[in-house]
Amino acid sequence: MDVTEIDHVNLHVPADGVETAVEFYRDRLGLAIENEEKYESGDKPFVSVRLAPGAVMHVQPDEDFEAPDDANFDHVALRVDADIESLKAELADAGVAVDRELEPLGATGVAPAVYVTDPFGYTLELKAERS
Repeated sequence: MDVTEIDHVNLHVPADGVETAVEFYRDRLGLAIENEEKYESGDKPFVSVRLAPGAVMHVQPDEDFEAPDDANFDHVALRVDADIESLKAELADAGVAVDRELEPLGATGVAPAVYVTDPFGYTLELKAERS
């Protein structure tokens, strides 16, 4: 098997959580939302958050949603085209609290990163690609 890249991640949210997800991912983090019309018409069971040209995150409502905990989920790591200070300023301007800040030895090397939590308890590692 020759995997070339990640295609998508699928996160479940509460049954009434799609609007909250759109507000967080689009309005606070500035990511594009796709398939809203198809979701609203019932043609798709989720909306998609465009993470990068070749990667999306599906946000799917679930009647049986249970918030993630340390036993069943840790984080999704995203590379961000920014330096760490600009990234922190952008998050502060959007009203997004930084949970912690590290220079993790990640899958692609050491780089400063901040961790934030979405409204449903999912942790995002935002790894600054510029120094």
